[in-house]
Amino acid sequence: MKSSNRILWIILAVVVVLVGFGGCQYNSLMTKDEAVNQVWGDLQSSYQRRADLIPNLVSTVKGYAKHESTTLENVIAARAKASQITLDPSNATPEQLAAYQNAQGQLSQALGKLMMLQEQYPDLKANEQFSMLQAQLEGTENRINEARKKYNESVRDYNVSVRRFPINLLAGMFGFEKRATFEATADAQNAPSVNF
Repeated sequence: MKSSNRILWIILAVVVVLVGFGGCQYNSLMTKDEAVNQVWGDLQSSYQRRADLIPNLVSTVKGYAKHESTTLENVIAARAKASQITLDPSNATPEQLAAYQNAQGQLSQALGKLMMLQEQYPDLKANEQFSMLQAQLEGTENRINEARKKYNESVRDYNVSVRRFPINLLAGMFGFEKRATFEATADAQNAPSVNF
């Protein structure tokens, strides 16, 4: 009788330890998953800020650079395309993330061309509102780069946890899957050319 009680207590202790370990690991994975979602939200906020600044910048430039309608139309079209793509980071494939990043990259290129207009229009260069919007846009671009970096770091931390043994067994049971990161586009090695 005593040996059966001892075996029962050992089995019960092992079960308690396994359940405790599993619960702690589940909570850790859930925390990292939420961290990725929070960083993604920050990145989306930076992209939205940029999209919100663009109409003001375009209307400021319109007054000075009336002959540059193609550049202005390209910025507006790129903004519309970038704003239309929505992405759920929890189940985004690398291809979906690449398409999202490509649309944002096209917007960045169009904005670069728009900013270069100030060289051709000295009055625009001296315009206080344009300068203020330009500074805000540059700050937003820096925030976007930092947010991408933080997103990739957060995803890397999450992915390492999801793939590490024995947590990967628990992750598979509860549906925690590897997430996609932002990667450089194929044309990232080439500096954008701006020709007027």
